[in-house]
Amino acid sequence: MSSEGAQQGGSGDAAAEGRTVRVVLVDDHRMFRTGVQAEIGETGRTGVEVVGEAADVDQAITVITATRPEVVLLDVHLPGGGGVEVLRRCAAMSADAERPVRFLALSVSDAAEDVIGVIRGGARGYVTKTITGTDLVNAIFRVADGDAVFSPRLAGFVLDAFASTDAPPIDEDLDRLTQREREVLRLIARGYAYKEVGKQLFISVKTVESHVSAVLRKLQLSNRHELTRWAAARRLV
Repeated sequence: MSSEGAQQGGSGDAAAEGRTVRVVLVDDHRMFRTGVQAEIGETGRTGVEVVGEAADVDQAITVITATRPEVVLLDVHLPGGGGVEVLRRCAAMSADAERPVRFLALSVSDAAEDVIGVIRGGARGYVTKTITGTDLVNAIFRVADGDAVFSPRLAGFVLDAFASTDAPPIDEDLDRLTQREREVLRLIARGYAYKEVGKQLFISVKTVESHVSAVLRKLQLSNRHELTRWAAARRLV
């Protein structure tokens, strides 16, 4: 996490006020969870208490149900159905008037369909993994208070989506792809090398190659040049 902030407005110095927000981290990359824990999990300094972690959808449901945190930091792309599936299965806890569990998406993806998908699913905000630790703590407290929080450049996606009365068109070809495959597709179409894609998504080059092969097969394309043209025609890059 580095430079990009969430839109501000605020909770003040929560740690100084003696307030604590209980948080669960849901992300399928252990090293990333460890980094977030180190960045925000010093409760005396940040006011954030990390009470659980999960690496896939089923683990997330188990941990969230057991701990009932105030905020869940939720990756969009997860084994078992993705962040939207977690939101769907936690809908009753989110709607609990006395002890709501609120969700803040924290993802490497800045794709409009990912942002809109989780917000429609019930998340209270969406920030990218370039956010600083300080801004992430601020975002957690704001979401705990019921505010909506977005990394600045993503807010427009949400405004545009909900200002429109038309449902987004269904793309059957795109729907064949998993969320992770879409993410790999987008980066490949932008010209990233396999090694660069792996670094962006915290996965191995071999895993990138497997995803690209699956995308080409599902879309009946022959090479990355055709893939790039296909993605550009759908404004995915």
